[in-house]
Amino acid sequence: MTGQDSERAEPTVVGDSRSTWRAGVGAHGERSRPKRGVPPAPEARAGAGHGWRAVAVVLVGAFMALLDTTIVTVALPSIRTGLHASPAALEWVVSAYALAYGLALVPAGRAGDRFGHKPLFLVGLTIFVLASAACGLAQNQSEIVAARIIQGMGAGIFYPAISATIQLTFSGARRSKAFGALGATIGGSIAVGPVLGGLIIAGAGTDHGWRWVFLVNVVIGAIALPMAAWQLPRSRSLIGRQFDPVGLCLLTAGLLLGLIPLVEGQQDGWPAWCGLSFGAAVIAFALLAWWEVRAERRGNDPLLKPSLLAETSFTAGALFAVAFFAGFTSVLFTISLLWQEGLARSALTTGLVVVPFSFASLISAAISDKLSARMGRMVLVAGCTMVAVGIALAALVIHLAAPLPSNWDLVGPLLLAGLGSGMVVAPNQDFVLARVPENEAGTAGAILGTAQRVGSAIGIAVIGTVLFANLQVQPGANAEAAAFSHSSQLALLANVAFVVVALLLVIALPRQIPPRR
Repeated sequence: MTGQDSERAEPTVVGDSRSTWRAGVGAHGERSRPKRGVPPAPEARAGAGHGWRAVAVVLVGAFMALLDTTIVTVALPSIRTGLHASPAALEWVVSAYALAYGLALVPAGRAGDRFGHKPLFLVGLTIFVLASAACGLAQNQSEIVAARIIQGMGAGIFYPAISATIQLTFSGARRSKAFGALGATIGGSIAVGPVLGGLIIAGAGTDHGWRWVFLVNVVIGAIALPMAAWQLPRSRSLIGRQFDPVGLCLLTAGLLLGLIPLVEGQQDGWPAWCGLSFGAAVIAFALLAWWEVRAERRGNDPLLKPSLLAETSFTAGALFAVAFFAGFTSVLFTISLLWQEGLARSALTTGLVVVPFSFASLISAAISDKLSARMGRMVLVAGCTMVAVGIALAALVIHLAAPLPSNWDLVGPLLLAGLGSGMVVAPNQDFVLARVPENEAGTAGAILGTAQRVGSAIGIAVIGTVLFANLQVQPGANAEAAAFSHSSQLALLANVAFVVVALLLVIALPRQIPPRR
């Protein structure tokens, strides 16, 4: 290897967290495999000026994709009123986006390696923008849920091209700077989402403001798409990646068969089909395991590599990602419904209430690499503990202040939980990948990105079920406030349970981040 090939790779982001890039790793996070007899075509790096313009364009895409994971939460009560949406539909508005987003990541990255990342970015962003318009124009709950599925798929298609563009455009210090800008964009988009959503609804009105939460993407996309076509560097890729459509279908089927009864079962009284669906999910995952083992033994390229999953620290880390993202991402879902539906406060007020969580997470994430270097695995223990304690304190404060907590009551608990989450999200990737062989590091990062999004979807499904199953309005003063306060406490305790599971899984991760094999 040359000096440039062997240099330490720069951190990238898959979903909401950083992955680790190495020389020769595909832009979506998987080891590149050139076609036999065909030398890989070199990717020409753009000049400094052109390169930063290209990076600026893809960062707009990153901002849009991740903004939509948080901005929608404050719009849920308005969507419920405007479309007469059921509680299950509100859960699908959030979880369907996350699930489609996560499932699209790995196959879209492989397609980018084969066909080039610029076309994938343009196609994915176009789908995302058109689906955003469909969300904003939806006339009923079925239309908005369908549009959110397509929107999430579009985000998952174009997102791998963001890291790829940075990876292929810059090297050395400039690449580090570009990835730093990506991390700041991700943190900023998640932090400002609730407040921006509240401002849009306050400005456009509660009746139709939720529509502009989605339609704003059309305005941004109308500028970003032509700029991307103009500024993104052309690239041709001769990397022959195999697709695993059977594996993807089995994974999707298993997740849907598990999520559908979680979301729909409670409002239908848990009919017999729920048990049948859970059983079918187990069968689908068993078939997935059989298929992936069979594919790897035959020398194919499975979606989920069994040899990777055989590494205890990696499997525990992937499960950690599912549990932790299920535990902390759905907190905003509960608070939004409590504050607006239960306490009859505005979307803007709701957005401001969760500001301590968002910005504390952004601040601690900025120093998480230093903390992990000093504390080792204990940074994950400390972070998970802070998140669990913070959410538990939020539940306690709501209980003590019920039925009408003030807008200031959650500042301390959410600040603590936010600081903890920022300490966990970024370092987790490094610890999970610590014992993964170097030639599998990219694939592992892609799987973890999917695990994060799947965890978010599962979290919304479970927390939403707990919230609405325990929502019983009794006659009396402040009846709705009292009912939502009670059910929100139980939902937040379910969040704590998810985080505790993640905390227990930390013991399977290495104490320190060892050198890669």
